[in-house]
Amino acid sequence: MGQVNSYIRNMFTQDYLLHNILVKGEVSNCKYHTSGHIYFTLKDPKGTISCVMFAGSRSGLSFRLSEGQQVIVSGAVDVYERDGKYQLYAKQILRDGNGLLYERYEQLKRELEETGMFAQEYKRPIPRYIRTLGVVTASTGAAIRDIIQISRRRNPYVQIILYPAIVQGENAAADIVEGIHALERFGVDVMIVGRGGGSIEDLWAFNERAVAEAVFHCSVPVISAVGHETDTTIIDFVSDLRAPTPSAAAELAVADVRELLGELRDQRERLDRAFGRILREKRVRAERAGLRLKAASPGGRIREKRMQVLAAEDRLQAGMRRILENRRYRLAIYIERMKGLSPLEKLNSGYSYVSDENGRNIRSVGQVRPGQALSIRVSDGSIRAAAEEVLKDQ
Repeated sequence: MGQVNSYIRNMFTQDYLLHNILVKGEVSNCKYHTSGHIYFTLKDPKGTISCVMFAGSRSGLSFRLSEGQQVIVSGAVDVYERDGKYQLYAKQILRDGNGLLYERYEQLKRELEETGMFAQEYKRPIPRYIRTLGVVTASTGAAIRDIIQISRRRNPYVQIILYPAIVQGENAAADIVEGIHALERFGVDVMIVGRGGGSIEDLWAFNERAVAEAVFHCSVPVISAVGHETDTTIIDFVSDLRAPTPSAAAELAVADVRELLGELRDQRERLDRAFGRILREKRVRAERAGLRLKAASPGGRIREKRMQVLAAEDRLQAGMRRILENRRYRLAIYIERMKGLSPLEKLNSGYSYVSDENGRNIRSVGQVRPGQALSIRVSDGSIRAAAEEVLKDQ
């Protein structure tokens, strides 16, 4: 279960809208804990939500919270992993005496959202490396000091163009619009529009329709930086990028030269390693080519062919010897076979060859008649004879 709750909490953490949310409702089940934390529930006709204000955030509460009060709570919605429940962590609680301003805020927010001015497809990317940074804010105050300090630290070569605008009061909206147009005509690379924190009345100029439209139609990418992290104004939704504070806006607008130099150093090291690897590969290939060239030289090829001829001569002589020995062996066999068939061998063994006067071999007594002349062949000559009597075996 812990893994599931952790996964759900991570989903809540990644939802930007839940980081800065305003909830209006009636207080119920309000309890002040001995630790200083305040636990309560906000309800309206459509539902309820559990809330907690930690002791460290009590500076955002200027009155004692009690049952039945109508309040507006700003904070973040998160999951309490142990119980698997989500709740609103309050940073600031106001009585609903500013309800008219909030209604105007919500009404303008809905109208501009319906026209598509909040759509992501209209957001322009912030250039990574800039030369000029335009700032529309008060000429005095922490906002411009923080922007200048952080920009100088990250990249001292960036030129900062300040339009000293009125950021609070009746003429603030018109002055902010004029500052946006002036810096746009000047041709800055990126523009920061904002101010330090304050109440909803103090920040109201940044909730005006004219300011929102000027930011939306500006050809220069605009970073909104109004108030503290928990403050949300209309231009935060219209701008190309919203920064929680002016300091954060400077970090988003100005790239850190040290990081760039580090990237260049890393790229150079990777390039050196790549060149070294290529050089080693080329050297090995050259050495192999040299060996192949040496082996393919005329002298080398002649020696190789000579060795092949000698080896072939040895194989030929060995083959001829094998054939000769085989033929001699077969000849000896044939000689022995011929000896067995030779008449002379038969005669030498004590046999004789008898034929008639016509040279026909006498094999049967039926071929001979008494007084017939015969020729008897023995091993050392011939005998002329005549048959005295023919006797046939019984």
